[in-house]
Parts: sequence; structure tokens; C-alpha cells
Amino acid sequence: MSQHDPVVGADRTTDPDPAGEGPERVATTQAFEEVFGPARDSEPELVQLLTPEGERQHHPLFDQDFDADTLRGFYRDMVLVRRLDTEATALQRHGELGLWAQLLGQEAAQIGAGRALRAQDHVFPTYREHGVAWCKGVDPLRLLAIFRGVDQGAWDPEAHHFGLYTIVIGAQTLHAVGYGMGMQRDGVVGTGDPDRDAAVIAHFGDGASSQGDVNEAFIFAASYNAPVVFFCQNNQWAISEPIERQSRIPLYQRANGFGFPGVRVDGNDVLATYAVTRAALQRAREGQGPTFVEAYTYRMGAHTTTDDPTRYRLNDDVERWKLRDPIKRLEVYLRRNGLVDDAWLADLTAEADEFGRTLREGCKSMPDPAPASMFDHVYAEETDELRAEREGFAAYHASFEAGVS
Repeated sequence: MSQHDPVVGADRTTDPDPAGEGPERVATTQAFEEVFGPARDSEPELVQLLTPEGERQHHPLFDQDFDADTLRGFYRDMVLVRRLDTEATALQRHGELGLWAQLLGQEAAQIGAGRALRAQDHVFPTYREHGVAWCKGVDPLRLLAIFRGVDQGAWDPEAHHFGLYTIVIGAQTLHAVGYGMGMQRDGVVGTGDPDRDAAVIAHFGDGASSQGDVNEAFIFAASYNAPVVFFCQNNQWAISEPIERQSRIPLYQRANGFGFPGVRVDGNDVLATYAVTRAALQRAREGQGPTFVEAYTYRMGAHTTTDDPTRYRLNDDVERWKLRDPIKRLEVYLRRNGLVDDAWLADLTAEADEFGRTLREGCKSMPDPAPASMFDHVYAEETDELRAEREGFAAYHASFEAGVS
């Protein structure tokens, strides 16, 4: 269909305005957009409360006030989480971790979403939600332990209301919807009690949005009005595939097809991400159903430390996104408004340095797991087959010890 065809199958020989200039064409275009939505090249709305230059903006739906302690807390969170990411990357380069999934550049998306949660809200993460884990009180060393191969996730998901990392792309969205439906049956949704009502948030990336599991989760969430926030960190790269090859429309607009609202937020703006996620979570707690939040950001680092992004993307893009750095923009705002000074920032730098030292020493001192421990958490209850495998492995392992003695 050419850009001047008003609808598929229109008789172009009787088109009264082939140049697309007259009132008939305008009316036809408006009618077309009412049915099919805006053109793909239209600029999507982006909720933003803090510009890359550190200027405060206001929004008719998501504006709110932030006190000084909250703003400084956001800044501290992002600085320390970035230090975690930096230290973990260095540890992997020195052979202390087998792999690391970087979050560089996505700190605002994760801290904004994480701090919007209430204690009773439950998170279903991917393998990159280190900032959200930080907000839910998970020991950062437990994250490093996974990538060191010491365990498969040793924190208590119920104690932290933060699930174990999910490596299978998109699977956690189905888990989140099922958990949310369970909350409905437990009577902790829509009661009007802020200390009781709870919601679920499922994190995933732009690449995962193409997975069947994710789309099935959308269908079930819409059908059962599940109290779920689908939080998509659109860092614009599904490993090496750019977002332009993944979707013909902005990702948040996909929610319309499933029957629930979607919103795009500046994922490098911690204030806007917090405000939008907070509203979406409250909507879920009240029993109003799911919301799709697209945090539009950029993956400044590699997909993982095994990836080389210089093979598939331009350095100019990275340099352009450096100007939108989430930490720098908040620092500019804090300094401009007299909310921090050099002494406060120096104290935070010292805290980050000590945090880095703790991470390095803690990672290197982790004991190797007992080989047979790989059988411990396969099933909630051990099956006969698993027991036989465990016993066979024990005999195999003992044979080496006997040989040494």
C-alpha cells in the first residue's frame, strides 16, 4: 500500500485527491487512524520529569513532588548499583566470575521501578535486575554467587518478595501472572487496605517481548484482570538485534491489542520511572488489572561479558546516549538546587569504594560448593530417579577418592 492509499483495497482510479492535499484526504486519514492507530513514524509520547540537562519537567498524569531525602536516596542507589556492575565486570575479566550481565545505563529504570514497590509487592526478574534486587534487600554477594557458579540463587524469594533470576527468556512473565492470580484468590487485591493489597511486577527486555511466553502472559493477565505490571526495559538491543527489527510500533502500544493500557517512560529518568511505576502498581493493587510500562533506555555495556557490541552497533550511538546518563542528570539537578555539596558527594564516593572492596573480597572468599549439591534443589521432593542419580554420582566421586588414597 502506498502512502497515499487511504485504506487497503481502495479504488485508486476514483481517488478524488491523488496528491493527498485536500479535505477529503485529511478526513480519510483521521478515520484511518481512529481504526488502525497513528502512523508508525509518529513520535510516541515519552513521560519525562527530568531532562538530560537536569531540568525539572511536569506531567499532567504522573507529576509528583520529591523531597530532598528521596532524591538523594535515588542518587545513592544508582551510584552504588553502578559500582556493583563495575566491580562485577572487573571480577569477570579477572576470572572470578564465569559471566556477568551488565546493567550500565539502566540504573534509573531499575531503581525507579524498585523504589516504587511496597514491601508486599512481588518481583519476577530476568538475570539483569541487580538494581531491583538491591531495592528489595537482596545481598549483592548472592548475585555474584550465581555468576561465580557457587549456587543457583541462594536468597529466599518469599522473604524478599523477589524471585530467583530467570535465564529462560520471558518465562518469568507467565510465573508473574500466575502468582498475581494467586494473590487475587488469597484476597490481597482490591481490599482498600494499603498494608494488605499487593501487586506483581514482571521485568523483561525488548527482545523478550517477541517471545511466545510473554504474549501468552499478556493474554492471561488481560483475561483474568491479573494485578501485574509488565515492566519492559527497552535497551534497544536484543543481544545484537536492534529494536527496529523487533517491532513495527513502539512496544508500549502493543498493550492496546491485549486490552490493557501501556505507557512509555524515559528509562534514564529515575523520577519519571518511579512515578509511572508507582501509578501502575497502585492500579494493579486496586484490582484494575495489568499495565505495560516501557522504560525507554539504552544498554551502554555489552549484553553480557561474552558479547562484543562493537561488532554490531556504532560508537556514535553510545556517545549520544552518554549525554543522557541517568546519574549525571540527577547530580546536575541536585547541585543546581543546593541539595548536595562536594562533601556529601565525597562521602558517597568513599562509601562506594568500601562497597567495591567488600564485593571483591566477598566474591573471592566464596567456598566452592560440594559437587553433590547440584542435586539438592532439583525438585521440592526427591524422586526415585533423582535419588538413584545422586547415589550413582556419590559412588563415582568416591572412586576417585579411593584411588587417591
